[in-house]
Amino acid sequence: MNKNRPISLTDLAKELGVSVSTVSRALKNSPQIGKEMCTKIKALAKEKNYRANPFALALLNNTVRIIGIIVPDIVTHFYSSIISGIDDTARHNGYSIIITSSYEQYELEKQCLEDLINIRVEGIIACLSQETTDYSHFADLQNRNIPVVFFDRVCLTDKFSSVIANNIESAQQATEHLFACGAKRIGFLGGANHLEIVQQRKHGYLQALRERKIPIEKDLVYCKHLSFDEGYKGTVKLLSLKDPPNAILAMNDSMTFGAMKAIKEQGLHIPEDISLIGYTDEEHSNYVEPTLTAVTHQTYQIGKESCLLLIDQINGSKIVKQKIIPAKLVIRNSTKKLC
Repeated sequence: MNKNRPISLTDLAKELGVSVSTVSRALKNSPQIGKEMCTKIKALAKEKNYRANPFALALLNNTVRIIGIIVPDIVTHFYSSIISGIDDTARHNGYSIIITSSYEQYELEKQCLEDLINIRVEGIIACLSQETTDYSHFADLQNRNIPVVFFDRVCLTDKFSSVIANNIESAQQATEHLFACGAKRIGFLGGANHLEIVQQRKHGYLQALRERKIPIEKDLVYCKHLSFDEGYKGTVKLLSLKDPPNAILAMNDSMTFGAMKAIKEQGLHIPEDISLIGYTDEEHSNYVEPTLTAVTHQTYQIGKESCLLLIDQINGSKIVKQKIIPAKLVIRNSTKKLC
């Protein structure tokens, strides 16, 4: 036996020459087990430093109360704050959570899903990877009667409940704020166009231009991959235009910080030379210089609402709901001086 492996019920049963169920009952003081055998089993368990594995016992008794989570990234504060909201709500309702990450990869996302199914989670809360364009692995969960709720990056909204921000309205509001601060030409940094969240935020940006009867210029829209590197590359490209923008709206925090780096490397100042607004979480906007005017998500609330929707479905609800948690435009120094 591997000495580094925790002692199991099977190990105790094997050493004593009894069944696993006998050991389990004895440790629970079952009257079905004789007093002498109970004493013997408990003594060995103490000697071997046996500790009960509640997850293994739950699997054995088919009473697992675990919610699975799939996120594209477990490092950023945006996702960790959402997970915090899920975890608190899950624990309050008697559930534990298991967190997996797709690392923005379609194949890994599918593997995460299978792993969670194999450990018999009662439901799954997921945010799509950027690579995902085929949703059949999620659609198949309906046939398996496994509840699923999506957040932020969502799909199949006619089949699955979801929790999102007010993407169109918030992007339009942010763009209008840049115009109010004196911007004449506004660039947009987005991600892959197949993502609904990208489509919605780009729509809000374009809607602000339409309402001001400003011609839409394709060169001012850069949609590639949601990453720091693409935020940097996109900003370099925007600033190299013959008539560059004097304001940029970036649709997530990674792209925003990439934009900041590119702007500073070109010797430009924020907001004196160019204004910048990003989508980010409650924390990071205050930690950069200058502090960032940002569309701020209520991340904890997104997690909480996602978990509540899932628990409703675990308890039998068949109603598909789409919840919108309004984001807030918080004005800081990256646009303040132009107003």
